[in-house]
Amino acid sequence: MPNVTRTGLLATSEGSNTGPFTSLDWGLLATASLVFGSSFLFMSVGLDAFSPGVVSFGRIAFGFLALSLFPAAWVPIARSDWRQIAVLGATWSALPLSLFPLAQQHISSAVAGMINGGTPLLVGLVASVLLRRLPGSLQLVGVAIGVVGIVLISLPSLGAGGDSALGVFMVVGAISGYGISLNIAVPLQQTYGALPVIWRVHLVGAVLTVPRFVLGLTDSTFEPRPFLAVVALGAGGTGLAYVAMGALGARVGSTRSSVITYLATPVAALLGVLFRNDVLEGVQVAGGFLTLAGAWFASRSEGR
Repeated sequence: MPNVTRTGLLATSEGSNTGPFTSLDWGLLATASLVFGSSFLFMSVGLDAFSPGVVSFGRIAFGFLALSLFPAAWVPIARSDWRQIAVLGATWSALPLSLFPLAQQHISSAVAGMINGGTPLLVGLVASVLLRRLPGSLQLVGVAIGVVGIVLISLPSLGAGGDSALGVFMVVGAISGYGISLNIAVPLQQTYGALPVIWRVHLVGAVLTVPRFVLGLTDSTFEPRPFLAVVALGAGGTGLAYVAMGALGARVGSTRSSVITYLATPVAALLGVLFRNDVLEGVQVAGGFLTLAGAWFASRSEGR
């Protein structure tokens, strides 16, 4: 059983592996990073035909359906843990997956994906509160380097003001939800495994996003290519990647597992440039390299 630390309604715990990443950890990290990075491209394609509300509900629903194919997802959980599941449904599923499509109406998929690399900062801050301690020194160095990178990535959009700045703030709101959820998911996933928890999280998320889905139908048209993009976004980015990230979080803790978003950053940027003709400035590219350096430091052993 995990050693749970509780603060008010929220609870978290340490990872089971506080040493350097093993080959399994790196495999989970690489899988989630590649799929999460590509999700920003799929979102952009989905928005060509569907409203943000339809994209949000569609990706959560398809993710839930994909995970339903695995009997391991059906493992029962205690009724007392459903309160945490409900919080996760809002902070890990409904909130961020609603804000990202809205943000990508104002900023490119490349920029959205690169700003998403700031997730470890929020995760580390929440972990410090819930665990009542600071992360290890190397993790702090990694987070600090990553934050500098995210600032550099965001500067051109913030400088443009207006809609571009709004898009940046929406992404920050989305990763704030991740800051809470990636912490409180750890003890649940250590107890039940990633699949049963995330399957139920997306069930709650789908229910919460139904109203925006219904309202968004009037502003959407069906086209095969955007529809297939939303299916891939759900099965991959909301299904496979969430499970890989959840499994990694149970093994190495919330702060170190969140470096997935660092490595997803260059994937999102590269795909946006190649397939959506996104344009990145030199300062943003430099910021992307800093996030990679931050990921390496944050993955080191958790020395105190």
